[in-house]
Amino acid sequence: MPSLIRDITTVFSREITPEIRSPLSILFAMGQPLLFLVLFGSMLVGAGADLGARGGDVWQWFLPGILVMMCLMGPLSAGHGMLSELNGGQMERFLATPISRTSIVLGRTAKDVIILFAQATLLTAIAIPLGMNFHLLGALAAMALLIVMATGLSAFSYVLAIASMPSGNLFWIVTQMLIFPTTLLSGILLPVSSGPGWLSGIAAINPITYIVDAARVLFIGDFLDTSVLHGTIVAVVVAAGGLVLSTRKMKRGI
Repeated sequence: MPSLIRDITTVFSREITPEIRSPLSILFAMGQPLLFLVLFGSMLVGAGADLGARGGDVWQWFLPGILVMMCLMGPLSAGHGMLSELNGGQMERFLATPISRTSIVLGRTAKDVIILFAQATLLTAIAIPLGMNFHLLGALAAMALLIVMATGLSAFSYVLAIASMPSGNLFWIVTQMLIFPTTLLSGILLPVSSGPGWLSGIAAINPITYIVDAARVLFIGDFLDTSVLHGTIVAVVVAAGGLVLSTRKMKRGI
């Protein structure tokens, strides 16, 4: 265990150092969610939209959805860096060292979730002057839920990157086919309940829907809502599945 922790720390330090040296890249990565928050969210407020916010205001309903969107876009694209290293030969040299294969996955996912937490905190801070009120403990619990979900999505992204070698075409096809449909069919931007019945049926089998619902009720401090339990189960299952598959893939060799 001490050697595994040391290896994870080594990989994490290797991955986070370029991000710290170039903090603007973290800001640019959250450009699209920020635009949705400021522009789309302001239009919803101005239109007096009735979103069924369960006792909260429009911002308390909208911001958690934007955070989930960022959780999808960032971690699911995390495998791009590994794909570049695989094709460039850097990963091959890294795997020649005695470092634990498991630590490669855990160190990289740790970097991904730290960046996600920083971005989520910044977006929440930006939403406050726009008029959002939130429950502090609930917001922290929602971010913890997103971190668990992001861990699994990031791990799945690394599995996809390895499977997409050498061209990487499969990686981009799958990620783009996943991000936008799951975003639209999870009620991130508008409530799915306002659409036709068949749309609600599709949303019911979309796991991201349960994460969005859980994050929204947590932001208003409703910890006992059943949505929290459902969202937690989905997040844990995704995290466990992603970590198991990615570590197994690493141990079998690339």
